[in-house]
Amino acid sequence: MKAVLCRAFGPPETLAVETVDPPAPGPGEVRIAVAAVGVNFPDLLLIEGKYQIKPPFPFSPGLECAGVVAECGPGVEGPAPGTRVMAFLSHGGMAEQVVVPATCVFPIPDAMPFDVAAAFPVVYGTSYHALASRGALARGETLLVLGASGGVGLSAVEIGKRLGATVIAAAGSDEKLALAARHGADHLVNYRSEDLRERVKALTEGRGADVIYDPVGGDLFDASMRCIAWNGRLLVVGFASGRIAEARTNIILLKEISVVGVAWGAFAHRDSAANRANFAELLGWHGAGALQPLISRRLPLADAPAALEAFQSRSVVGKQVLTVAQPGG
Repeated sequence: MKAVLCRAFGPPETLAVETVDPPAPGPGEVRIAVAAVGVNFPDLLLIEGKYQIKPPFPFSPGLECAGVVAECGPGVEGPAPGTRVMAFLSHGGMAEQVVVPATCVFPIPDAMPFDVAAAFPVVYGTSYHALASRGALARGETLLVLGASGGVGLSAVEIGKRLGATVIAAAGSDEKLALAARHGADHLVNYRSEDLRERVKALTEGRGADVIYDPVGGDLFDASMRCIAWNGRLLVVGFASGRIAEARTNIILLKEISVVGVAWGAFAHRDSAANRANFAELLGWHGAGALQPLISRRLPLADAPAALEAFQSRSVVGKQVLTVAQPGG
């Protein structure tokens, strides 16, 4: 089978598509014939050696995929071979076949295309866990979403609306904000041309945002500490800016705010039953039309380096998906 391989930490252009032996499922695992792979910012960190896990070489990046169950290992009761599924992984998704724990695999409805399913697990799993569980976002509260045009940002906008919040979307250009508006954002802030703190204060009549969803970090985290409401929750989702900010404890004390870490992957493995319940809700919302992943770019598997390079230039909106042509298909 074909797989995108990383043989040493480095930039995207060092990746290569090679022929490798197909994997065999062990106890509790399923083998999936992959049709599509979602591409995420952590994939770039993974191949650069900057992610929290460092797989042994050679390895394939890829944190999520969709396809058809080809084989079940010992002890697996479902999903059965032939089932259309999506799955999340620690790595390895950028290949024609993958082996995944059955607890990380979710059947998808026939009406859900494989490319949409491949773009779904990481961003919607993260945002639901962040907003519903970690942030306890309540109906009538105000949610500020930073990086609102990216995959996780747009999913947070949609889920925030579904949970009954007023959503302020913040991004670095008017074009990106237009995307957030189409996904339901109530208010828009261009943080390159406007002062984030002052604009959020104005939109909330001086109160600030009750919950702030931050996949960016850096200067925007610093500004968020200044425009969060009393008893607010600042959700640390990632550090796309490249700078890991430091929380000022005096502000945490004076506003009685919570700075809350969001590590969806760890949660999903530690409490697979709760994660499965979350996905049952998410797939129901998708079926009702409330969640619509934006796939801005579809590329063949061999173009994985180009997809990852787009994260370096910060040109990605929504999700990128790699399509996989199965041998003989």
